[in-house]
Amino acid sequence: MENARIWQIFQTLAPLERKHLGQWLRSPFFCRREQPLLLFEYFQQCRDNGESPDQAGAFRVVFGAGKPPGVQALRQVMSELSAQIEHFLVYRERFDAREGYHIALASAYRRRGLEKHFRQSLHAARVDWEQQPCRHTEYFDAQVALEYELYRHLSAGRRTEALNMQQLSDQTDVAFIARKLRLACFALSHQSVYNTDYRFGLLDMLLEHVRTTPALQQIPAVGLYYFCYLSLTDAEGERYFIQFKTMLFACIDQLPVDEQRNLHLLAINFCIRRINQLQSRYSREAFELYKSALQANLLLENNQLSHFAYNNIAAIALKVGETEWADHFIREYAPALEKKHRNAAFHLNMARVEYGRQNLKSALLHLQEADYKDLINNLIAKSLQLKIYYETGEFDALDAHLQSMQTFIRRQRVIGYHKTNFLNIIRYTRRLMQLHPADRQEKEVLQRQIEAEPVLTEKEWLLEQMA
Repeated sequence: MENARIWQIFQTLAPLERKHLGQWLRSPFFCRREQPLLLFEYFQQCRDNGESPDQAGAFRVVFGAGKPPGVQALRQVMSELSAQIEHFLVYRERFDAREGYHIALASAYRRRGLEKHFRQSLHAARVDWEQQPCRHTEYFDAQVALEYELYRHLSAGRRTEALNMQQLSDQTDVAFIARKLRLACFALSHQSVYNTDYRFGLLDMLLEHVRTTPALQQIPAVGLYYFCYLSLTDAEGERYFIQFKTMLFACIDQLPVDEQRNLHLLAINFCIRRINQLQSRYSREAFELYKSALQANLLLENNQLSHFAYNNIAAIALKVGETEWADHFIREYAPALEKKHRNAAFHLNMARVEYGRQNLKSALLHLQEADYKDLINNLIAKSLQLKIYYETGEFDALDAHLQSMQTFIRRQRVIGYHKTNFLNIIRYTRRLMQLHPADRQEKEVLQRQIEAEPVLTEKEWLLEQMA
């Protein structure tokens, strides 16, 4: 039963959630049969004892010591308990979202024709939303919901009051624009990594509307993503990036943590693009953004750090010469990595540190310590190994390594940007190996080609080998 869906859900419940779920199951209003509660208590006992549930134990607890009914009967109880847990989780999600409570209550009072109660609840909903600090997309969604409830109330029957159509229309526009711009930025970021093209529909008209409406640009939920999108797409992206970054730090307290995290990552993505275009000053900017995000605890989700972020932070710190900081970071945050990525990511990044210190043998030892099941980690490790072979003059080993690496990449599917990048690294490394040191013209041609290559993360290293 340890692989059963219901046990997997149960394992994610916090102690207080399990306590409340037990109270839920003991209430006849929610659960009218005893068996789901008995199965829950069995799961609770297994959890407390650090054991996995088994079918025999579940039968014994749920149906008693006598001859148990068939497996189908236990599955039925498991299904009932699963449904109860899902109902409980949905209830908690709705109940914990305090700001939505009074809107739902106002709707209930409106349906019952209780005007005074309706207006009191609507007022309480407005107060709830105004008192919370965030002015994100969901804030404007709530304003739309408030205005729509008021509209439905005012338009019912033969009322002669003026309707709130203008407020409803304005709030609907802001909510839609904010959500569309946020989605566009996320889609653009995803599109740059994976071989995917998205259709953005009304986005061009929306951007023009925001451009000609300065008041919209001042709203954080709109302005942040507007300037972010332009920084990633416009020829004058640097100017928009400055506006984006300035607004991000000025409005940081008006955003929920997950949105602060996403916006920091979008800003960092802009810096990385510029770094790939050999604008090295953005390396320090990206490093400072990462430090800011770490200090604000924005990069940990459920107390875990993504191994992608871990790799990127270590790489950018080494790029700006912060070797000791990188060493400390790698060791400090390794326990926060998901267990299946921890060993590989730790040794990969320690190999980078040792490579930065020019301890090349130590770097190779770290690379050999881990099984790189993650595709990108695997390719980063292979690229680092490539650089070490080149710098130590092990050209026979390098030639075999390049062939093996190329075959490996061509066998992979759907790695988009990464496939192009790593094949380019292989191609230009081979060109370096074939370059005649005395042929100045050939060297200049290769240098221009490397500089012009749009997808090439090792551009700086390749150019350094030609210096």
